[in-house]
Amino acid sequence: MSEQTPGLPHVEIRVSLDDFDVGAEWRSLRQRCAGGFGAAATFIGLVRDRDHGETVTGLHLEHYPGMTEQSIEKIVSDASVRWALQDVLVVHRVGDLSPGDQIVFVQVACGHRTAAFAAAEFIMDYLKTDAVIWKREDKATGGQWLQASELDEKRKAQWRPGAQDKHAPAEDKGAPAEDKGAPAQD
Repeated sequence: MSEQTPGLPHVEIRVSLDDFDVGAEWRSLRQRCAGGFGAAATFIGLVRDRDHGETVTGLHLEHYPGMTEQSIEKIVSDASVRWALQDVLVVHRVGDLSPGDQIVFVQVACGHRTAAFAAAEFIMDYLKTDAVIWKREDKATGGQWLQASELDEKRKAQWRPGAQDKHAPAEDKGAPAEDKGAPAQD
């Protein structure tokens, strides 16, 4: 998905077998926004080489074309309700990956750093639990399909209305209204 509607953020979502170039994505953001944002936050996820003391030999990711992109679009849409996002890029790889390979890239541009950091973290927390992507971790002892962990679910729960918000430091409570700030509280 790639769209630009006046008053709404530029949003691009890619699910791909191909690796991504972090530097090229950053240059593209700077050209698109031409100084129109005050902060950008990025997250790059990599395939780990160990899990619970065992060597990981690879990670296999599968997706359902169309449905996967739609699930990520919803995550980004939910983030845009909470923060004044100016630009969002989510790239998620699928296929067979090796330890050290890049898996996911999230880049968020906003007016201020607090919103950029929080929105990027929110998107990652929800990608881990809600994106329609299946992961099989391969080890010498065999492969195992992974599910969201208890920690992943706890991280997602922190964003629910009424949850204690660690992303609203006192100095940011007076941020301009257009930044929308931290998640809404009940």
